Amino acid sequence: MLTKKQWEACLEEFGKMFPDAHCELVHENAFELLVATLLSAQCTDVLVNRVTADLFKKYKTPEDYLAVDIEELQNDIRSIGLYRNKAKNIQALSALLIEEFDGEVPADRDVLTTFPGVGRKTANVVVSNAFGIPAMAVDTHVERVAKRLGMNRWKDTPLMVEEKIMRWTPMERWTDTHHQIIFFGRYHCKAQNPACGECPLLPLCREGKKRMKGIA
Repeated sequence: MLTKKQWEACLEEFGKMFPDAHCELVHENAFELLVATLLSAQCTDVLVNRVTADLFKKYKTPEDYLAVDIEELQNDIRSIGLYRNKAKNIQALSALLIEEFDGEVPADRDVLTTFPGVGRKTANVVVSNAFGIPAMAVDTHVERVAKRLGMNRWKDTPLMVEEKIMRWTPMERWTDTHHQIIFFGRYHCKAQNPACGECPLLPLCREGKKRMKGIA
């Protein structure tokens, strides 16, 4: 397992490798980010951006999503996985926003997690990127990187990964670190064929050392 000092070295490398890491979901406001992040579950950001390029021209407000039949909204997002359930959740959270929040997305993670289809990861993405509130959203990339490095155990839950990274990372760096780890996992430490041989973290990486032994 990594020590805290080793994790600090990892943070430094993440920053060097991806200093401009950012949220890749295209959005103009908190509501669009909420919808885009909900759509991104079990789906790539590239596909979500392709769909929302037209979706966000057609739907600007929660009222817009409720002004159409569910079948029409489903058709608008049909290329995205789980589109039926996601369409239902978008309309349900739109109704909730109108009824209880005057159509405005609340800047509160715990409140957001009570919304239909919104889990802890989605809520963390929204509060950190839309409202500048420090948060650590753990998606598949963050979880994979943390466990491969030995920051966390393989059996740890996403919440356990989130809590440990937050504990060992300065709060003011949570959001940047979240994006940097995602870029590291998406473009370098990929699920398939990670670039272990050219990775600056190889000397610290539990999984990387095993993989390189297997190649040798």
